[in-house]
Amino acid sequence: MDISEKIKELRKKTGLSQSKFSAKFGIPVRTLQQWEQGISAPPEYLVRMMEYIMLLEENGQIKDEEPIGGTYALLR
Repeated sequence: MDISEKIKELRKKTGLSQSKFSAKFGIPVRTLQQWEQGISAPPEYLVRMMEYIMLLEENGQIKDEEPIGGTYALLR
C-alpha cells in the first residue's frame, strides 16, 4: 500500500471528511487532497504520527475534542 492509499484509508476509517481531517492536523485541505491523489506525499514520519494519534483517540487516551495544534501539539 502506498502512502496516498494509507492516508485515505486512515481518514475514511475515522469517518472524517477531508476538511475535518485536515483541520484536525493543521494542514490545508488542498494538501490533503494532493496526498490522497498521489500528486505529492508527506514525510512517512508524519503519516505514522497521524496513525498513532488516531489510535490514541480510538483507545480513549486522548480526547478528540481538541485540534492537534492545542494541548496535543505532537506534529510541531
